[in-house]
Amino acid sequence: MKISIVIPVYNSETIVSKTVDEILKETNKHNLNIEILLINDGSPDNSWSIIKKLAQDISEVKSINLIKNFGQHNAVLCGFENATGDYVITMDDDLQNPPSEIIHLVDKVKENKDYDLVFGKFREKRHASYRKLGTKLIGYLNEKVFNKPKNITLTNFRIIKKDVIERVLKHNTAYPYIPGLLLMYSTNIANVMVEHHDRFDGKSNYTFKKIFSLISNLLINYSSYPLKVLSTIGFIVSSLSFFIGLFFLMSGLIGGVKVAGWTTLVVLVSFLGGFIIILLGLIGEYLSRILDQISNQKSYYVKEIVDE
Repeated sequence: MKISIVIPVYNSETIVSKTVDEILKETNKHNLNIEILLINDGSPDNSWSIIKKLAQDISEVKSINLIKNFGQHNAVLCGFENATGDYVITMDDDLQNPPSEIIHLVDKVKENKDYDLVFGKFREKRHASYRKLGTKLIGYLNEKVFNKPKNITLTNFRIIKKDVIERVLKHNTAYPYIPGLLLMYSTNIANVMVEHHDRFDGKSNYTFKKIFSLISNLLINYSSYPLKVLSTIGFIVSSLSFFIGLFFLMSGLIGGVKVAGWTTLVVLVSFLGGFIIILLGLIGEYLSRILDQISNQKSYYVKEIVDE
């Protein structure tokens, strides 16, 4: 069984070599047949020079340089397209996913060949509070949008059968969301307990802004929830406006027109106008992304590949 280990690399010049060394040490210990794919996602530091040399010096390593920063999900998709293994493992470049835990993923799929997808479930998650909160929210959205089983915990440390990878690669999207695509094209999914360590060096590249962007992409590209929510709000607002209008009409017929109603009119018009602008903006965002989809725009572009 050949295993491809896909690692997106961003601003990791001080740690990526150690990550590769640890992976080789652990996989050699267990006699695993592996290849390591390092995808440089437009790092502004010296990461590309380092992983390029790793690919030149180590036969198991293949390094790919993207022309600019496309985001973690696009980098992982690039790794999928270049992987040749029977299974693919995805993990971070910062040693928070200890290479010693790879064997637990491998043993789980060996235990049951029917597993399409196995996620590592962290015994204790070493992330900032805002990331843990973001993870819970994204987990809830995955349940609603992709029918994620409630007993399954999603992480970036996972092993995926080649069949699932092939189905994901056939999915045409300019905005890939890897966990959702894996859930869409997998049948038998499981968890296995693994360790999660503190980041070896530097700080996380996942900011609150990136988490918000991820949630926005998940909602807009893979569901119609935002439109449904706003449509519901629009219906409620329209109903209230109708009854308020009817109230003022009856008041005018019974008691005459009062200039004091001018304030109410301005408030209603402003509120409804603002709601319409928000709704039109959201529809415009949907149309923009639909245009990207039908134009067959790739989600990333490769500048250079180094393989020995």
